[in-house]
Amino acid sequence: MTGIEELLLSRIRDVADYPEPGVTFKDITPLLADPAAFTALTDALAAVAERTGATKVVGLEARGFILGAPVAVRAGLGFIPVRKAGKLPGATLGQAYELEYGSAEIEVHAEDLSADDRVLIVDDVLATGGTAEASIQLIRRAGAEVAGLAVLMELGFLSGRTRLQPTLADAPLEALLVV
Repeated sequence: MTGIEELLLSRIRDVADYPEPGVTFKDITPLLADPAAFTALTDALAAVAERTGATKVVGLEARGFILGAPVAVRAGLGFIPVRKAGKLPGATLGQAYELEYGSAEIEVHAEDLSADDRVLIVDDVLATGGTAEASIQLIRRAGAEVAGLAVLMELGFLSGRTRLQPTLADAPLEALLVV
């Protein structure tokens, strides 16, 4: 395990039986509250943006906003929020996707992306991959290229990476931590 992995893991708190019995929630708020850990995380994700040749960073609502915006600033790139349906004003492009208990939809302002953009998607956790898969499809429908997907933490036992491989094609998936 590397020094940054140790630092990040030491600042992620396990919360038992949240949001329901039997689930262990990975709380990143202690990491965000620690300026050294948050800076290390931002630097690591900005390095992914640079390696992938990204021209913009997309952050997925809501914690992807918290991580993606400083990554974009650090890497000198624009930041584009991908929001839950109905949260963005004006014309949007939407993508529906299935959840374990129903369906949801995410949206982006289509004019914020162009065919010249290479987009790095940033989020806190890769679980089953449903939201990430929808965001990849949405970015491509907006005409941009997906440069990659970068997450703080991948919950390996939920097989999100396997689900995303066909959709990602040649774009890399980088998880700083796999638990």
